Amino acid sequence: MSPRSGRSPNGGLTSRTGWIGSVARFWEKTYAPDYVGFAALITAYMLIQFLMEPFHRMFFLNNLNIQYPHALVERVPVGWNMIYAGAVPLLTLVLFLGLSRASLHKFHVTILGFFISIALTIFITDIVKNAVGRPRPDLISRCKPALGTPPDELVTIEVCTETDHHILHDGWRSFPSGHSSFAFSGLGFLALFFAGQLHVYRPRTDLGKVLIALAPLLGAAMIAISRCEDYRHDVYDVTCGSILGFSIAYFSYRRYFPRLHSANCDEPFPSREMSFNDGFGKIKNDEEATVRGAREYEVEDSDDGS
Repeated sequence: MSPRSGRSPNGGLTSRTGWIGSVARFWEKTYAPDYVGFAALITAYMLIQFLMEPFHRMFFLNNLNIQYPHALVERVPVGWNMIYAGAVPLLTLVLFLGLSRASLHKFHVTILGFFISIALTIFITDIVKNAVGRPRPDLISRCKPALGTPPDELVTIEVCTETDHHILHDGWRSFPSGHSSFAFSGLGFLALFFAGQLHVYRPRTDLGKVLIALAPLLGAAMIAISRCEDYRHDVYDVTCGSILGFSIAYFSYRRYFPRLHSANCDEPFPSREMSFNDGFGKIKNDEEATVRGAREYEVEDSDDGS
C-alpha cells in the first residue's frame, strides 16, 4: 500500500470484489509475475536465436587481431558449459537445500532466483552480441575470403566464401563472451548462495568456508579463460561477459535474499505467497504484513555487527 495515497500500487484492483480483484490479489501475493517474466525471457531468447543475425562490422584482411585459427575442438563446448555452469550448480543447490532441510519457501525462491539469473543473462548477452557485431579473433579463418580480396581495404561479409551459416555469422558475435556470462550467472549465483549460507562476512569466519564460497567463481573464471585459449574471444570480451553474468547473478540473488553482511543472510526475505483459495478471496492487512517483514530485515541489517 502506498503510504501517501493509501491505495495499493495496482490502482486498488486488489480491493475490488469479483474475478478482477481475485486475479489482482493472486498476482500481487504470489510469484506469478516472476514466472511470467521467466517465460517471456526464454521465449524472447529463442526468437533471437532463430530470427536475428548479428550486425556485420566491416574489417581488414590484414588485421592481426582477427587472424587467429578457428579451433574446431573447444576446451569447453556449449553443451559442457551448460553442464558445468547450469546443471552442476542446480544439483548442488538442490542437494544443499535438501540436506539442510530448508523450508519450502527457501527452496522455491533459491531455485527460482537461479533460473532467472541464467535466463536474464543469456537474453541480455545475445541482445548485445547481435547489436555490437564485433568480429571474433578467428574471423578470417571462418570467413575464408575470396582470392584477390584487397588486404588493406575495408571489406564486408560479401567477400567470405564460407558456406556454413552458423560458423560464418557466429564470427561477428564476439562481444560479450556468452560462455563467460553464462558461467558467472550460474556459478556466480551458487557462490553468492554459499557465501550467505556460510556467513562468510561474519567476523572470524574460518577460511574453509570462504574457500567453499569462492570455488564456484574459480570454476567460472577457468571457463572464461578457456575462451581466450580457443581464440573465440579476447580478454576484453571475457572480462565484460564475466562482469555481466556476475552482476545479473547478484541482482537475482538479492531479489530474494538479504545482503551478505546481514545477520540473517542465510534466510530469504519473508514469503509473499498465498494459498490458491486465499488468492481468490478477500485478503486483509496483507500490505501491513509485508511492510512489517521488510522492516524486520532493515533493523537486522542496520544492527548487524556480529
